[in-house]
Amino acid sequence: MSDTLPISGLEGKRLLLGVSGSIAAYKSAELVRLLRRAGCEVQVLTTPDTARFISPLTLGTLSQRRVLTEIFHDEAERTWTEHITLGHWADLYVIAPATAQTIAKLAHGFSDSMLTATALAAHCPVLICPAMDHDMYMHPAVRANLKRLQGLGYQVMQAVYGELASGLVGLGRLPDLPDIVSRITELVPGKLRGRRALVTAGPTREPIDPVRAVTNHSTGTMGFALAESLVRQGAQVTLVTGPTLLNTPSGVRRVDVSTAAEMYEAVMANRDADYVFMAAAVADYTPAEPSSAKLRKADAKLTLRLRRTSDILAELGRHRRDDQVLVGFAMETEDGLARARAKLADKHLDWIVLNYINEPGAGFGTGTNRVTLIGRDGSSHALDTMPKEEVAEALLDRILAGG
Repeated sequence: MSDTLPISGLEGKRLLLGVSGSIAAYKSAELVRLLRRAGCEVQVLTTPDTARFISPLTLGTLSQRRVLTEIFHDEAERTWTEHITLGHWADLYVIAPATAQTIAKLAHGFSDSMLTATALAAHCPVLICPAMDHDMYMHPAVRANLKRLQGLGYQVMQAVYGELASGLVGLGRLPDLPDIVSRITELVPGKLRGRRALVTAGPTREPIDPVRAVTNHSTGTMGFALAESLVRQGAQVTLVTGPTLLNTPSGVRRVDVSTAAEMYEAVMANRDADYVFMAAAVADYTPAEPSSAKLRKADAKLTLRLRRTSDILAELGRHRRDDQVLVGFAMETEDGLARARAKLADKHLDWIVLNYINEPGAGFGTGTNRVTLIGRDGSSHALDTMPKEEVAEALLDRILAGG
């Protein structure tokens, strides 16, 4: 299960993992491995009894950091104020498993180990994951302590039902690792927490008659991947999408449109976003006089008179805020760099993402893409062919880092 557990949005995050003296402590080794694989820095803190259940060598080897237990020590390279430093260093502090003893100490402000002292000094969210026998978990004192922790601002997961070390069956098991990781992902502060993002995706359909339309081969995959990546960074995301079969990413507000005119209206209604990613393949032309009835076949050729649609990206560029980040996309078949740079300048963009529809593994209808990110400062970053979800992550990392 854990080998296929999808974890994203945790790259470069700093996590403290508190492990207290419970039989469930063996699961903390797997949790460390998962978090390290996700790109986290993990510092393990323990109580003195933890070593009875899992060795510091195991946790230290997996985390690639020395496990810390005592506040006072004889090691010259460490200071007795390390719990303060760690409390400022971490993005999130997870205590899993948290025994009844550790919960009681945290609820009443004890600081007799690195685990408890650092919790008092933490400037980050603290997540408590209880693990104990059913009768202990349901005892009024433990229930009161958990409620007290919540009142103090701690995040508390509920223990789960199942077979316990005592042989009994009931509530008290450590929450499942996928659920703990999911909660960690929710609590770790993203770079865009409190910011708004607007993403467009998919094709538009310009009606010729009630049956036929002018459209393109866009599936919306790239835009949907960007919306999902932005949510993982904490942004409030509005996704304006043309017709597509894709499911709405979790946490995304979706606005469905069909025509370029409808997309224009939806984008203008949400144009005050802090970050705008215009990944949709919007039709440049629409039939000037669409028929209200189905056009019948005839021997004569059908001639369509087309008119230009509104240039949504140019309109955004003309009316953008100074602190807004505006990202466009350019799909080309030739002279891509020159054309993309011209579009970047003409439409007052911060960034433009270039790809070639005629390159293998790029363009419409593929699960992968190969793009070049071009900045208005003249920078250019070519990415290798990779799944569109990874392209979205890479683009967002570059843009948030300023190039």
